[in-house]
Parts: sequence; C-alpha cells; structure tokens
Amino acid sequence: MPDRPPPGGRLPRVRDRPRRGLHGLGDVPDAVAVAAVRGCGPGGGQPEGVPGGPDGPGVRPSGAPSAPAGAPRSQVIRSRVRRLLPPFWFRGVSVVAAMLVHGWMPGRQIVYWVVPLGDPPGNAWGEQAWEILWYLRTHLWFVLLSPLLLRVFRLAPVPVLLASLVPVLAFRFVWQPPDDRLGAALWDLATFLCCWLLGFARQEGVLARLKPAAVVPLALAALACGGWYAFTHQAEYGTYDLDENPLAQAFWSAGFVTLLMYAKARFGTDFACLVRLRRLDRLVTVFNARAVTIYLWHEIALILAVPLIDRFWDVPAFEAYLPLDSQWFMFGVGWVLIAVFVLLCGWVEDVAARKQPRLLPGGGAARMGP
Repeated sequence: MPDRPPPGGRLPRVRDRPRRGLHGLGDVPDAVAVAAVRGCGPGGGQPEGVPGGPDGPGVRPSGAPSAPAGAPRSQVIRSRVRRLLPPFWFRGVSVVAAMLVHGWMPGRQIVYWVVPLGDPPGNAWGEQAWEILWYLRTHLWFVLLSPLLLRVFRLAPVPVLLASLVPVLAFRFVWQPPDDRLGAALWDLATFLCCWLLGFARQEGVLARLKPAAVVPLALAALACGGWYAFTHQAEYGTYDLDENPLAQAFWSAGFVTLLMYAKARFGTDFACLVRLRRLDRLVTVFNARAVTIYLWHEIALILAVPLIDRFWDVPAFEAYLPLDSQWFMFGVGWVLIAVFVLLCGWVEDVAARKQPRLLPGGGAARMGP
C-alpha cells in the first residue's frame, strides 16, 4: 500500500425494519462521524502512545436515508453526493488558497479538489490538511459503486460477504497495486469492502436471520487475525497502528463491524435511551448533523491548537497550572477549536441538505436568516 505522508512538522502546529436497497446505503454524516471521532488526535491520529483504531465502523452504509423511500437509485446517490461535496468544496477553497500563498503551483490534478475521485493534490506545507481526505474519496467511490455492489451482493449474500476479504489478500500476497492515486484508491476499497457489504447485510435482513453460533466465532476470528497480523508485522510497517497495515485493518474492522451490525440487527441494540437525556441527545444530534464538518475541519483545528498552546506558555498562570506539555491537553484544545469550526462552517451541511441554515441543529434558537 502506498505510504501516506507522515503527520507533523509541515504546518504550524429499537429494532428497525431493515431498509431495502440503496435507500439504506451510507448516510454520509453518520459514516464520517465515526471516523472523525476516531481520528481526532494530535498529528492527525490520536494522542501519542494510543494506537489507531479501526476505520471500518465509519465505512459502512447506515443511518436514515437522505432520499424518500421509493426514490430512484439515481436520486439516492445524488442525495448522498450532495451531502458530501459542498462542505468539501467550502473547506477546499480555504486550503487551496493557503497553499497557493505558500508557493504551491497546481496542475491538472487540481480537478480532484472539485470531484475527489482521487486524492486531492497539495504541497508539503499543507500536507496535514489534505492527506486525511482519503476517507471522503473512499466513501464517494463506495456510494457510486453501490448499485453494482448491491446487485452482486443479492446474488449470494453470505458467500459474497465472506469473499469480500479476498481482494485485500490478493493485493497483499499476489499483486501490488501501483504506488499512485489509482493504487491508493484500490487499497482502500479492498480494505473496507467487507464493512460496506455488512451494511447491506443488515439492511437486507441477512444478519438478522443468521445464528449467533455462526456469526460470533467468525467475527472473533477476524478480530484475532487482524490483531495477530498487526502485532507480528510491526517491523515491516514500523508500528502496529492499523492505519498503516491494510490487511490487519481489513480483518480487524470486518470483525468489529460484524459484531456491531449483528448486535443491532439481531438484538435491536441501539442508543434510544439517550433520548431521555436531553443534553446528551442534543449532543448526539449535533454530531450527526455536523459530522462532515467535524471530519473535514478536525485536522486543521488540531494544527491550530499547537501555536495557540505556544501562546499559553507566555501567560505565567497558564504555565503554572495547565498541563501545556500534555498531548491530551492539546487534544482537548483541539476539540474546543472543532466546536468553533462547527459553529462557523457547519451551516454548509444544512445548505447541502437543502435545509434552513442553523448555527446548531436540534434547537430552536440558533437559526440563521429569516
């Protein structure tokens, strides 16, 4: 798998009836929220010493459909793409402008800042701002491929699901994709294919019909395989972080998402009880409605946390009483800045969803405009 640029040093620092077909495919905000929460840490990951977790829970079709039930497939796909691209464009304007100021000379590849079917280009100065966009590129490809994937899945759901890990095995042991944009896309599609199909399995009712004795051992075996491969290949990849090891990531994520989806489909496991906790329910509402914003801006927020904390050292009281040298403190400051970006930029998601723009969703007092 082509190495992604290393972070750091570049910038200042209730059981539902299964939804059928594409109307249940991934709600972009729900999917991106998982990856955003998992990935918000100093330097583009998590605080130092905490290994990267599975990205798979984010790469699966779930959540409420953003198109009416019975809508044509093309309308469903357009709805998903529309929810994703305007926030991406809004962020891209600022990132591209900043890189131009810092000497970037764009070529024809700048088109990927308009339609991110490949990794958007950039210079070393802005590396931390654009290197995380692989996730949006992968999600967009899965959305576009969903009609074909769903048709293949329906031919033989369980065999197709079991075979969905074959591509990543083939890429690891038989044929290595090229070290370019195409290769990076192929690696990520192969790595998270099983997770995407597991979403179909839940929505089509396949998981609910399977017995625990069949599902649980296979899921645990996948987890064990992923964990074993990550820890036994640290020398090759330089870490046991799943983000750097696609084969371990694929198996670990497949096992984790299988258990997550099966619990939801078979036992109706959910968080409906949160509705009774108003503040927590409001927080969940904000995360769901602003998840694309959180994902797109969290890295920039964490980058800006570094010079902000540097200024704190000039205040004697802050130096004496705050843990300014702790990465966990940086993590907390980053989340404060993420909240600022949600307030400043989150309204773009409302515009993309063709809703009235609001500073914060889920409340009646924060609307923008008449």
